[in-house]
Amino acid sequence: MRIDDLNSLAQLLERACTKHPNKPAYLVPINKQHVPVTYAEHWQTVLRVAALLARHGIQPGDRVCIYGENSYGWAVADWALFVLGAVPVPIYPSLPGDQACYIVQDAQASIVLCGSREASARVQASGAKVLLIQGEPGALIDDAKTAEPRDPAECPGLTHPDRNALATLIYTSGTTGNPKGAMLSHDNFLYMMEVIPSAFAVSETDVFMSFLPLSHVYERVNGHVLPVSLGATVGYVQSYATVASDFQVIRPTVMLTVPRFLDALRTRILDATSKAPPLRRRLFQMMMDQGTAKMRKQPAPLWPILNMIVGKKVRERVGGRFRMFISGGAALPAHVAEFFGGFELPVYQGYGLTETTSGMSINRPETNDYRSIGYPIGGIEMKLAEDGEILVRGRCNMQGYYRLPEDTAAAIDDQGWFHTGDIGEPDGVNFKITDRKKDLLILGNGKNVAPQPIENLIKESRYINEIVLFGDSMEYVCGLVAPEWDAVKDYAKQHGISATSPAELAVHDEIKKLIKGEIDRANKTLADYQKVKRHLILERPFSIEGGELTPSMKVKRRVVRDMYQAEISSMGRG
Repeated sequence: MRIDDLNSLAQLLERACTKHPNKPAYLVPINKQHVPVTYAEHWQTVLRVAALLARHGIQPGDRVCIYGENSYGWAVADWALFVLGAVPVPIYPSLPGDQACYIVQDAQASIVLCGSREASARVQASGAKVLLIQGEPGALIDDAKTAEPRDPAECPGLTHPDRNALATLIYTSGTTGNPKGAMLSHDNFLYMMEVIPSAFAVSETDVFMSFLPLSHVYERVNGHVLPVSLGATVGYVQSYATVASDFQVIRPTVMLTVPRFLDALRTRILDATSKAPPLRRRLFQMMMDQGTAKMRKQPAPLWPILNMIVGKKVRERVGGRFRMFISGGAALPAHVAEFFGGFELPVYQGYGLTETTSGMSINRPETNDYRSIGYPIGGIEMKLAEDGEILVRGRCNMQGYYRLPEDTAAAIDDQGWFHTGDIGEPDGVNFKITDRKKDLLILGNGKNVAPQPIENLIKESRYINEIVLFGDSMEYVCGLVAPEWDAVKDYAKQHGISATSPAELAVHDEIKKLIKGEIDRANKTLADYQKVKRHLILERPFSIEGGELTPSMKVKRRVVRDMYQAEISSMGRG
């Protein structure tokens, strides 16, 4: 049965488990080992958990929240709800209790499946029934070991599938107010499963390494549903701290990632190399130089031999059979793409939103331009509005925002175009994103400044984690800098600076000079009105808990502006 003959995600799972019964569907970390779970075993576990959930009264169409860290149990719960015809509503595990309760109540969820006792305590105030997914007696996965599996003939997701029915609610990150529940149908998912493999070389032979939150549309669609639709294998990392060793065990071929992780991995490799003997350091530097030249389509005559000597060692660090990183969620810095691409670890940048069922455009291996977001997949249409906003139309578009008809009408016009809020420009067959529509800075002299490209340029520095620019009604652009404190502390140690805490380092003259130098380096490439003329160093990094970042690690510019209004005003006074 082909995917376009299916009518539900439950049928998609049944098809995969029937077609690949003895193939590993998952590599599950248990007691510091990765235990394979076949598709046949996975299907039985899903049916057992579905039986347990049915006993709690879950009916087709019921909204059920999943609130926990990534785990095999999270995946099973999601599939079991699809089998029952229910509507899973994922919640970021990092969200505090009040925000999690808001989603539970807004989604009108009857039950919350929690990944830990701590998570369950946070949502007690929501009024919904709380069940634990796994980890102790009485939890779903633990009880499923002895439960009778649900008869497939009694599973509405299999027996009464409706391709146009609501499959899931995924709440947007909420950079400008309360999150909104994007309504994604089974057709949204199934359509993406049809067109992604035709646009990109992924197949049942691939092994996906999963570490991004399953609660985010990016991982949920492309690292959770897509591998199953292919009959591929998903290997879960044990934790963020164990990713380096997990590479060696999982030996992935594909990894969905974000630029922040890639930059951190690059820094880790550079730091390890800096401790190597002089000859190895020299060869590595030559490999980097030649690889960067090759990526920029410049002469690189020594690259082939250096790639055999040095490149092979780097590729072994990610398992030895790695084919590609898929990057999304934020703009991909050129220096990151060039670094990995130079070692034959290509990074393909894509673009998508919750409202478009994740990625609707991506670079292709044959036309990879890491400065762009590629071009649309399948029959998805993209165009630019008169003001440069990127518009999207196609079967990837959500049904709307849950219980928010006015917001839905504002987002999707009467011709079916979804208004992304991103400003773009054409680049041959590809598109480039230049900024967020609402983030443009209008200086006092009338000049319009797009902050994101400047911020991304400055963040190429290893000493700067985040910089947020402001300038509305000011005479120049100014910024708040959140340093990469580990790198700054290393710099301080190497230069004999006795200060060690962020509070001390933020006001130390040598560190202030260091950060200013990094900003000045970027300023040299900018027009005068774009230059960052003043900045302040913040002691505390931006965080989800502090309110400055969304769960998907995007900066809430308005929140930062409100929190640091006095500091921003002081910079604007010259």
